[in-house]
Amino acid sequence: MALPAAFYDRPVLEVAQDLVGCVLEYDGCAGVIVETEAYHHSEPAAHSYVGLTARTSVLFSDPGKAYIYRSYGIHALINAVCEHREVGAAVLIRALEPLEGIEVMRERRGVARDVDLCNGPGKLTQALGIDLDLNDTTLYEGPVLIHDREPDWRDVALIPGPRIGITKAVDLPWRFSAAGSRYVSRPWPPGLRDTLKKTS
Repeated sequence: MALPAAFYDRPVLEVAQDLVGCVLEYDGCAGVIVETEAYHHSEPAAHSYVGLTARTSVLFSDPGKAYIYRSYGIHALINAVCEHREVGAAVLIRALEPLEGIEVMRERRGVARDVDLCNGPGKLTQALGIDLDLNDTTLYEGPVLIHDREPDWRDVALIPGPRIGITKAVDLPWRFSAAGSRYVSRPWPPGLRDTLKKTS
């Protein structure tokens, strides 16, 4: 069952952490979320920092909406809108561990290794076939759905770190990665590097 709208109607930092281990699903493909980033209108790295515009209107709408935008004119990135209306907060889904539809993902991505399919926010949308036409839909009614954690992911350990690919508010540790996961994007947070060294 998909997570309800109420799940997203909470502080964005809580949602960003609680989404790690949940399952993102679309059109027969799915993956476990292993990395997220939080964004809030109070800090300049967020799109909502500039206020209400045609582009950011979804960020100032209902919690549980999908905010999808084009990055550098190439990649579609998917975010989960959080908190109550007019706040302007969202969680960027940064990486997945592939779960279902892996052969379709390989065809779309043109890569063979599972670890390379969804280890970045633009890669995962390409792998799942998510594009801008799905902007402003909900993540609890679909067509893109986010489901609760499976039993094996109930107690996932998280490693916080700085967000990637931004030039403002770079000091905020608002990126959350699943400890021990090789499916997260790079560069890995220092704590995750240490964890991987111990398990390799």
